[in-house]
Amino acid sequence: MSVSSARAETTQDVGVVDGPTAVPAPPTELPLIESPENLAPGDARELTHLFFERLEKLEEGTPEYQYARNTLIEMNLSLVRYAARRFRNRGDDFEDIVQVGTIGLIKAIDRYDLARNVEFTTLAIPYITGEMKRFFRDTTWDVRVPRRLQELRVDLARAGEHLANELGRDPKVSELAAHLDIPEEEVIEGQVAANGYSASSIDVTVGDDDNDVPLADLLGEYDEEMYLFEDLHTLKPLLDGLEDRDRRILELRFGQEMTQAEIGEILGVSQMHVSRLLNRCLAQLRTAMLRTD
Repeated sequence: MSVSSARAETTQDVGVVDGPTAVPAPPTELPLIESPENLAPGDARELTHLFFERLEKLEEGTPEYQYARNTLIEMNLSLVRYAARRFRNRGDDFEDIVQVGTIGLIKAIDRYDLARNVEFTTLAIPYITGEMKRFFRDTTWDVRVPRRLQELRVDLARAGEHLANELGRDPKVSELAAHLDIPEEEVIEGQVAANGYSASSIDVTVGDDDNDVPLADLLGEYDEEMYLFEDLHTLKPLLDGLEDRDRRILELRFGQEMTQAEIGEILGVSQMHVSRLLNRCLAQLRTAMLRTD
């Protein structure tokens, strides 16, 4: 339908237009368009401007306003489909992406201002693609993470690819941080969060074709003895700094598991004296291990 023929069908009747969705008949000064989505791009641009001019003068909530707004949406659905093509290989249903993009189109229509003398498509495309990107950010992660980290993952991926080409190897955390001008801690946080983008079942098999094993069989378990290892590693230099007699008492008490009385007999002192020496030595070690400086 050409613009001239559409203008010729201007009507003042109040009724409905036949089609997939019944809408109020157009108000005075607006043409009746039975298939807005099938308009040629040039006609759609000219009629879009005409409908926006009229929409500004109509009272929101009236049938005439609703007709003008709905027609603007249908006339510009081609913009949504155009923007959706760049996302069609993401694995989601194409029509779902179009529906999400239509939300962006509606927002653009509601916020468009003719007085700014900006082409409607200039405003609409960013709104449409922004809504689609938001959809993918919010729905394609297997583990929900804050949007800040979702966006950081994208930045890290781009920076990593750029630096890998430049350096001939995978970049270090410090190099990524310098490239993005962010702290190294933030890079590490983003790399950890990126693991939430996709997840696999622990029952999935890994390995070669002849020796596949479930991933769960390869996962380590929490080792409660790790804390003991750390304590012993910290304790060793402290023991080396003790006097010979103190180290001897500790070795007899905890290494050979002797009683205080037995230790007293070996050292030629009373059990009470051994107890005082042992308590002093343990208190000294405990204080040194808890010291954070």
